[in-house]
Amino acid sequence: MQKLICGLFGVAVFFSTQVQAEAPLVQAVVDKQRVIKHWTKERRQQAIPRDLYLDKQGNGYIRGANGKMLAYGQAAESPRRGKPADDSQPPVISNPSPSNGAALSGASQNFSVQVTDNVGVQAVTIEFEAPAGSGSYTTFSANNTSGDTWSVSLNFNVSGDYNWRAIARDTAKKGGNSATSPWWGVNVDINGSGGGGNPGGGEGDLVTNSPWPDGGPIQTAAGRLFYEMPTSKNKRRWAGYVCSGTVIDDLLTGRTVIVTAAHCVYDDANKAFARNVLFIPNQAQTSGNGTDSNCDNDPLGCWVASFGVVESNWTSRTFPNNIPWDYAYYVVYDENHQGPGTSDIEAATGVFQLNFNAPQVGASGADSADVSYTRGMGYSYSDDPNFMYCAENMTEFDSANWWLGNCGLSGGSSGGPWIQPNVSALEVMSVNSWGYSDGSPGMAGPKLSGTTAQCLFDVAVATATTDTSDGNAGVVVSPSDCP
Repeated sequence: MQKLICGLFGVAVFFSTQVQAEAPLVQAVVDKQRVIKHWTKERRQQAIPRDLYLDKQGNGYIRGANGKMLAYGQAAESPRRGKPADDSQPPVISNPSPSNGAALSGASQNFSVQVTDNVGVQAVTIEFEAPAGSGSYTTFSANNTSGDTWSVSLNFNVSGDYNWRAIARDTAKKGGNSATSPWWGVNVDINGSGGGGNPGGGEGDLVTNSPWPDGGPIQTAAGRLFYEMPTSKNKRRWAGYVCSGTVIDDLLTGRTVIVTAAHCVYDDANKAFARNVLFIPNQAQTSGNGTDSNCDNDPLGCWVASFGVVESNWTSRTFPNNIPWDYAYYVVYDENHQGPGTSDIEAATGVFQLNFNAPQVGASGADSADVSYTRGMGYSYSDDPNFMYCAENMTEFDSANWWLGNCGLSGGSSGGPWIQPNVSALEVMSVNSWGYSDGSPGMAGPKLSGTTAQCLFDVAVATATTDTSDGNAGVVVSPSDCP
């Protein structure tokens, strides 16, 4: 594992460290008062949501201060590199989503496969027989949306049975080797129930974007994150952003771990950890007029974060090529508290647990009795200071992401928790990650199960630093250091 500490003078030092669960916890010192004073009323008002978006072709965007979508990172990279290679092995196509026989609800659907090849994949197309058995075929170019995943999003005009398959070509000489998958059948119901879905609740329990009505530990443990990231690679100017995060029980005293999205911790385009990181739990209950510069009118006060923990696949790549690793953590010490009440953050807020087991996946719809019924939550800046949520049955977008297809949470909710199905369990199983750039509904959340998310959490728990930075510090974890 590499550990990166960025000090007050911008000097970066890498050194190797072994992660041990029993590692001594030395207080991480940050200049709390300087960070608190940094967030003046003007700076807080100038902070904007740091939300990432994809268009239907797989290109990445971020919304600028003027509200316009700005190109971010790059289009999903093609693995093709250099001269064509000598190779006779075709690509391998696997993990179709949706699977054969799936019942799909709604007109908008995403189709994806994983494609691997030892010399690189040049192109993937998705072919449809519409309707099934008609002998009428239509082909669409797929986009490399993340890792080995290639996908295409389509809008159906007619309900019925459809067949689909993938065709892949590699970068080998003489035009490359090609592979064709078997046909997979799906049933599409553009009006709702999806044929094989749970008919019990239909859309009756759908919530697209509403204030959380029940308060309680869910609201107190979740909060708004203020932080800065550089505006360019030279890191001379920094801009303020907002995200959401949730307090997680780390079984230690004097500190806690906050789970959020990786894009709220590390700037993958300009290659820097966030600085001046401030966490405000339960800001929905502020006695002030929305977000201001006064921690004393927030019911629990504010805490300054000490350092972040992210995966090396997030830091070494750029969105959207790092989508599967959009999960991260901040470490916060009790003594870095400002405002009313106790400085013991876990006692003040209550805590969530992280659920690294595979969650429940259902058919599209919104039935609160369905085990896949999921609530996505966060502090949308347009609804300041309200704590907002969406709720519906959770589906699988692709091999990297879960999907809430009607979620309308807006900017600032990134990093907020996903919980299912029983809110009293207080378990986070994903976080708000990205939506579509054209304004169509939907929110993706990274998979914590079967990934390095638990390893990163263990690193956050075990790591301590005496660095005196202002929060511009962090730990980059390599998958090779994970069990």
